[in-house]
Amino acid sequence: MRYRKNPRFDLKKSYPLYLEVGLIVALLVIIGAVKIQLIDEAPSPPPEIEQQVLEMEEIVQTQQQETPPPPLRPQVPVEVPNDEIIEDDIIEFDSEFDLDGPMELPPPPIDDEEEEDEEIFTLVEDYPEPIGGMGTIYEKIKYPELARRAGVDGRVILQFTVTKKGDVEDVVVLHGFNELCEQEAIRAVKATKFKPGKQRGRPVIVRFQIPITFRLDN
Repeated sequence: MRYRKNPRFDLKKSYPLYLEVGLIVALLVIIGAVKIQLIDEAPSPPPEIEQQVLEMEEIVQTQQQETPPPPLRPQVPVEVPNDEIIEDDIIEFDSEFDLDGPMELPPPPIDDEEEEDEEIFTLVEDYPEPIGGMGTIYEKIKYPELARRAGVDGRVILQFTVTKKGDVEDVVVLHGFNELCEQEAIRAVKATKFKPGKQRGRPVIVRFQIPITFRLDN
């Protein structure tokens, strides 16, 4: 016995139709879901950034007030008893004074100014100078005969001290060219009287130097 299918219930014929309907329904569901998600995730406006406002405060200059020091405490006077008796001390001398004999006086104190005067100066206000000028020294010089014959000439530099009285002492030859000429220069300088040097208006001992030239006239 064979059964025959009812054409109304044949699913194979309606399969393409069901497939299209299913695809359309699935596509609608997907589109609806995407729209709902887009609506829910609408972009929110950016948060407002609060700007920080700096307020400048005016600085008031303060002046420190100097407080005066506390007053000094008054000293409390100390009472001295008036009943105290001061005894006179008796000084006894071992030696006896001889009023009839000569009295020995102590030596006078040494004045500091006199000690300062003995100092030898090299820089003074008024330097010593020969009385009559340098010509007086050259007038006393006699050219040594041996030096004249040898035809030597040159300069002799002497260093010496002039005392407060104008005398020449401690003559030293700083530069020379001939021994005979050096000795003649020393002799002429020692034979010359000088005006003493002065410092603050007072004569002082001065050490200085002078050149003496020996020259032959052709």
